[in-house]
Amino acid sequence: MKKVILLSAVILLTCCGREKEAKWDLVWSDEFEYSGLPDSTKWGNEVGFIRNNELQYYTERRIENSVVHDGNLLIIGRKERFDTANYTSASLTTDRKHAWTFGKIEARMKLPKGQGMWPAFWMLGQNVHELGWPECGEIDIMEHINNDNFVHGTLHWYNKDHLSSGKTAPCDVTQYHSYAIEWDSDSIKWLLDGKQYHQLPVKSEIIGNQAFQLPFYIILNLAIGGSWPKDPDETTQFPDTVFVDYVRVYQKAEE
Repeated sequence: MKKVILLSAVILLTCCGREKEAKWDLVWSDEFEYSGLPDSTKWGNEVGFIRNNELQYYTERRIENSVVHDGNLLIIGRKERFDTANYTSASLTTDRKHAWTFGKIEARMKLPKGQGMWPAFWMLGQNVHELGWPECGEIDIMEHINNDNFVHGTLHWYNKDHLSSGKTAPCDVTQYHSYAIEWDSDSIKWLLDGKQYHQLPVKSEIIGNQAFQLPFYIILNLAIGGSWPKDPDETTQFPDTVFVDYVRVYQKAEE
């Protein structure tokens, strides 16, 4: 979710012809068909002020800011004093629990809208702890800011400097939609409700970084304010919630 000036020298991949449709095996999922705390064997919480000059304090309070209820994971942003912050929220990750190299990564979600709201479904290279960002690589499967009527799919990587490339897709985020990528050693495709809207190459020799040939972990979060959406205002509703119906990871079936 880090945002800096987008560089114009990015390499876009043009799709030619029709590809054979891949067959996928489900290898990991959370369907949220339980109640209470998110499954601790699958998810951990980021805590504190994390990135992007955001205003929220991410907490481990798994009732006030993250809870599983009625078949959904709820990530709840609140306007309240906590530590030195005026807002709280949650960021759940599979860091150090589960990571994957290649596959189809998908979530069905319903999002809040409002000035300063920044929900996201994304991935970071597991080696972020050793290399840092952006050397580790970043895959933004879905980001939404403020009251926009579209979502963003973006790739971040490093080749002598931070590089990024992305595309938007029209979307009413207040309704449930499926957000996904299909990722292999050659490229990443972005899909909204099963329809592809973007594709980029990830071969090391093309992008000058091998990050996208290595394991990545999943992040689900609701940021408030920060360098991209800016601050909430008097029109922003609190509390407000990201609803996650499921998260699924597939890998290509053996031929």
